[in-house]
Amino acid sequence: MSEQRIIQQRGLYLDEIEVGAVYRHAPGRTVTEADNVGFTTLTMNTQSLHLDAHWAAQQPFGRPLVNSMFTLSTLVGASVAQLTQGTIVANLGFEAVSFPHPLFHGDTLYSESEILDTRPSGSRPGQGIARIRHRGRNQEGTVVAECVRSVMLWVSEEAHRSGTAEGTSGGSA
Repeated sequence: MSEQRIIQQRGLYLDEIEVGAVYRHAPGRTVTEADNVGFTTLTMNTQSLHLDAHWAAQQPFGRPLVNSMFTLSTLVGASVAQLTQGTIVANLGFEAVSFPHPLFHGDTLYSESEILDTRPSGSRPGQGIARIRHRGRNQEGTVVAECVRSVMLWVSEEAHRSGTAEGTSGGSA
C-alpha cells in the first residue's frame, strides 16, 4: 500500500510569484450591516457615517457607508490564502491607499492582486520583497478600494539552497 500524498494549502514563495500576473481571489464577500457596525465599534471608530443611519441618510450618500478600514482589511485579507498563507515574513507597509467609491451594506467586495515587482533581500538571506497592488470592486465592477502593499516573503527552500531565487526583478533590500 502506498502512502497517501498530503497537500498543504499555502501561499506562494517569492520565487513562485509571477510579476505582472493578476490573481483573482474567491469567494467575494458580501458586507452586512452587522459586519460594519461590529468592526467600527471594535476599532473604537465612532464615525456617524458608519453607525447612525438617520444622520447618514442626511449626508451626500444618503445612507451609511461601510468603514473604509473594514474594506481595506477585507481586500488584503482576501489575498492571504492564495498569496501569503505561511509564506509571509512581515507586512512592510502601504505606499498608496484610495477609496474611489463607497461600499454600502449589502454590496459584495470582489478582490484581485497584481504583482508589481519582486526582489531578493540584500540583508535577509532566503527572503525577499514583493510589491502588490490590491484592487477591490463591488458587484457592479466599480472600484471601491485600491492599495499598493509591500510584503516580505520567504523564498522557497529549494530556490534558496540552489541560489536560483535571484531570478526575481529588482535590487537589494
